[in-house]
Amino acid sequence: MDLTAFIRPVPDFPKPGILFRDITPLLADHAALAASIDLLAAPWRNAHIDAIAAVEARGFLFATPLALTLGVGVIPVRKPGKLPADTLEHEYELEYGRDRLQMHRGVLTPGARVLVVDDVLATGGTAAACMRLIEAGGGEVAGAAFLIEIQPLGGRERLAPHRVEATLIY
Repeated sequence: MDLTAFIRPVPDFPKPGILFRDITPLLADHAALAASIDLLAAPWRNAHIDAIAAVEARGFLFATPLALTLGVGVIPVRKPGKLPADTLEHEYELEYGRDRLQMHRGVLTPGARVLVVDDVLATGGTAAACMRLIEAGGGEVAGAAFLIEIQPLGGRERLAPHRVEATLIY
């Protein structure tokens, strides 16, 4: 199945000059969504993953079915103020400012191999911050999986030396 047929290009969103890759048509189609999960899972089936770190918010949409496919649990990584218990936090640079991510403290078994999952890899800042949280929480980053990679933005290089797999590359 050609999943690119289910990715809608939206020019000038969220600002002029940006070509946004909208995943809504893929999410709305059962066969395309199922195929995307199968393709996301394939490179990781024998990678001995212990958990998936789901990046808020669209990463949640792929992380949970992927975790069920791989037989592991999901650890939500969220914006500040969304998690009810004690958290670890990492602040990171964006091209337009700073942001923060949080993860519950003590949710990882020491040495757990964790796969970072999100919908899109662009500059890699959010995924890199998620990786720092996993390491701060005592886990080991097994790699990162994305539905879409926007290759010219250099996110893969920013996540090196970690393994990065993307289903669709633009």
